[in-house]
Amino acid sequence: MRRRPRVVVLDYGSGNVRSAQRALERVGADVRISADADEALDADGLVVPGVGAFAACMSGLTRVGAVEVLRKRLETRRPIFGICVGFQVLFGFGVEHGVRSDGIGFWPGGVEQLRASILPHMGWNTVAASDGSVLFRGVEHERFYFVHSYAPHDAAPTATWCRYDADRFLAAAEDGVVVGTQFHPEKSGDAGAAVLRNWLEAWA
Repeated sequence: MRRRPRVVVLDYGSGNVRSAQRALERVGADVRISADADEALDADGLVVPGVGAFAACMSGLTRVGAVEVLRKRLETRRPIFGICVGFQVLFGFGVEHGVRSDGIGFWPGGVEQLRASILPHMGWNTVAASDGSVLFRGVEHERFYFVHSYAPHDAAPTATWCRYDADRFLAAAEDGVVVGTQFHPEKSGDAGAAVLRNWLEAWA
């Protein structure tokens, strides 16, 4: 019998960890919620959720020793899935209220406020997936759930884009099995489940 992939949802004080756990279990992962750096490093896959401010998320990651864990996993391209601010921190920096904070720096560029008349961008929206996307196979034309006021705007590997008001921002990026989404797959119903399943099936 095939072993279920062991996935750790990183608990660093910022993120809807229970919803992420349930969504991953739904698509066949063996999931633990943990703040332990060794457990996060050794897991088959690591999910980094995030809600709130960029700087606060970076502080939380630093507090539990997860910045070094992320860098070690990124160096060897071990599976990582960043969600919302957990996606944003993989970029070089974030700017909020005029204050710039350093990110992990795996992808170049930064995260800045959306150019929109109404913030946050909250609700369901479609995306324009890259032709080479693995994450969006079978759900290229579905809608996903967003809730954010900031986003990356720079190109990244296998970029998927979204439009909101006057802005075009990065909705997802895929660099092999290192991926991230600005939307919440765990809150996006069957379409979000398909995205998580596609990620698991790419490496498990």
